[in-house]
Amino acid sequence: MAIKRALLSVSDKTGLVDFASGLHEMGVELLSTGGTAKALREADLPVIDVSAYTEAPELFDGRVKTLHPKVHGGLLQRRDSEDHQQQAKDNDIPEIDLVVVNLYPFEDTIAKAGVTLEEAIENIDIGGPSMLRSAAKNYKSVTVVVDVNDYSLVLEEMSANGGDTTIQLREACAIKVFLRTSTYDGAINNYLSQASECSRSSLSLTLPFERNLRYGDNPHQAATLYGNFDECFSQLQGKELSYTNILDIEAAADIIFDFARPTVAILKHTNPCGIGQDDECLRKAWNNAFETDTQAPFGGVIVCNRPLSENLARVISEIFTDVIIAPSYEAEARAILQKKKNLRLITMNVEKYTIEKQQPVLKSAPGGIMVMDRDHTALGLDDLESKVVTKRPPTEEEMRAMRFAWRVVKHVKSNAIVYAKADRTLGIGAGQMSRVDSSKLAVWKADEAGLSLEGSVLASDGLFPFADGLDAAIKAGATACIQPGGSIRDEEVIAAADAAGIAMVFTGHRHFRH
Repeated sequence: MAIKRALLSVSDKTGLVDFASGLHEMGVELLSTGGTAKALREADLPVIDVSAYTEAPELFDGRVKTLHPKVHGGLLQRRDSEDHQQQAKDNDIPEIDLVVVNLYPFEDTIAKAGVTLEEAIENIDIGGPSMLRSAAKNYKSVTVVVDVNDYSLVLEEMSANGGDTTIQLREACAIKVFLRTSTYDGAINNYLSQASECSRSSLSLTLPFERNLRYGDNPHQAATLYGNFDECFSQLQGKELSYTNILDIEAAADIIFDFARPTVAILKHTNPCGIGQDDECLRKAWNNAFETDTQAPFGGVIVCNRPLSENLARVISEIFTDVIIAPSYEAEARAILQKKKNLRLITMNVEKYTIEKQQPVLKSAPGGIMVMDRDHTALGLDDLESKVVTKRPPTEEEMRAMRFAWRVVKHVKSNAIVYAKADRTLGIGAGQMSRVDSSKLAVWKADEAGLSLEGSVLASDGLFPFADGLDAAIKAGATACIQPGGSIRDEEVIAAADAAGIAMVFTGHRHFRH
């Protein structure tokens, strides 16, 4: 049956007039409320106020407008039920065939600095979700639109189907409604749970399906992606992403965000295996990163915080790489990398990801999830000169190297040890059961790469419980150390540093990464 009557009540008026004009041209009667009705009248479109339609006034500062049997009865009555149709006739409740609603901007309101609880509450929509759910429940007969991007699709279907829409479109739009109202209610629940003094808060999550992933950790494990990943990262070419690719991309982005200077990082299994910097040439930054470990980049992930240049693309193209991430690519660089068809080439939306980085970390737990603040800042680097604990203070160059190494070690799986100069890593020890083992591993990796650790600095993500971890660094040639401090044996560790003549600072913060 052709759509004869539509109710439009929207906060976001993007595309509203064009859509309503299209409906009017097809002979659809327009019902509306408040600001929406005003916008339609200003566009010279005939519109009937809902209050006139229901013969009931808007009440309580607009809190009650559409909560009326003539609205919900018009949406919920079954067209194939003689009993429903007779009740509608007896109670003078005409059919409403199309509902267009987007909700009060609750999420935008609570995102504003300084928003009050009263402001937030006044932006909780009641009538909108009620109409959406009524229409979506009766989607076999009613078309419901919650997404402004669907306006043109609805008009196209009506034009092609004698004024009606297909059941397939109505079903898809109804699913969007329940996703939107669920997300909306979840945002309200989360906000009020945080604002309330009640200790029994809850967390609601509703995320849209984004895509099936190539596989999980292993090919026999299925994996699915939900949310807005594609708003943060865009894939330009290459094979489909897997679960582990997503983890690597997130780890790479987190690393590169910690550095302001032109930086290139190489990762394997979410661990950095080399990070380098150079103020003038990204290719030189790559060389500094690559020399740390010339084997690990095979099948790894490369990320940089500047547009990827042609000369860097040429050297990267000579090795097998799984994923490359950059804010953008020079045209010549893109042409070079396009030749590697399986290479996953990713652009990063820096602005969007900066916002996403403020969100907490969610991890699965038996029977639920854990929520943790994101470790998004390298802590303890402010006023570092005042945190020297040894007799000898660091030189200016050692201080620069310690700042760099501290930002790197934050992204290495615990127990983590990093040896570095001011513009490059030299040896990285990750994920060992003891800090001494991590230090030995980092020394061995440096030896394998033919790199000398003489004059290097050491960064440790956690405190040294004994002096033996520092002793290993001293033997390797490190001349300065940055670590959290806080061990009951700090004095022994400091004494060992003083005996060897090395400089050491305590940041007062640890950066474990499990």
